[in-house]
Amino acid sequence: MDQPALTLGPLDPRHPERAERADAARNRQILLATAREMLAEQGADQITMDGLAERAGLGKGTVFRRFGTRAGIFQALLDDDERDFQQRVLSGPPPLGPGAAPLERLIAYGRARIDFLTEHHEIARAALDGSQQVPAGAQTPMSQVHIRYLLREMRLAADVDVLALQLTAALDGPLLLYLSGTEKTTQTCERLRHGWEDLIRRVCRS
Repeated sequence: MDQPALTLGPLDPRHPERAERADAARNRQILLATAREMLAEQGADQITMDGLAERAGLGKGTVFRRFGTRAGIFQALLDDDERDFQQRVLSGPPPLGPGAAPLERLIAYGRARIDFLTEHHEIARAALDGSQQVPAGAQTPMSQVHIRYLLREMRLAADVDVLALQLTAALDGPLLLYLSGTEKTTQTCERLRHGWEDLIRRVCRS
C-alpha cells in the first residue's frame, strides 16, 4: 500500500549537524505558521517573500533559502497539509482510514479529497511557478496508488491500473483546473461528493 509521508526523527543536540537541522525545522514551522496567518488575513495575492520575512521576524535570506520563490511558499503550505491528509488516510479512523470495506474507503477517500482540494484551491493556484502546466496537487501520486490498492482489494474484473488512472484524473485534476473561487459553494461541494460516490458505485458494481 502507499507509504506514509516521511517525518523528522528525534534530534540529538550533542551533534551540531543535527542541531542545525533542528533550527531549520523550527524556522520552517515559524514561516508556515506566519504564512497561514497572512493568508487568512490578506489572501494569497498579498503575500510576498519580503512581507513574510518581516512578519516572521526572520531574514530575507532564510525565506529565500527555504522556499526559493514566492510560489514555493504555497507549495510548502500545500505539502504540509498533504502530509496531514495522508496520515488520516493511512492511520485515521474508518471509513477514510483502515478498517472499512474497500468500496466504502474509496468513496470516503474521494469525498475527503474533494473537501481538501476545494479548501486548498487558492493555495494550489498560488503554488503555480510558471513551469507547471496544471496547479500543484492536480496529479497527486498518493491518490493513484491508494485508489489502485482499493480497487485491487475489490477484485474487480477490470484493468485496475487504467481505472485507477482515470479515477484519479476525474477526482484531482478537474477540481483544481476548472473550479473557480465563485463556484466553491457548500452546495457545489456536496454535489461533487455525491457525484463521486455515484461514479464509484456504478464503476465498481459487480
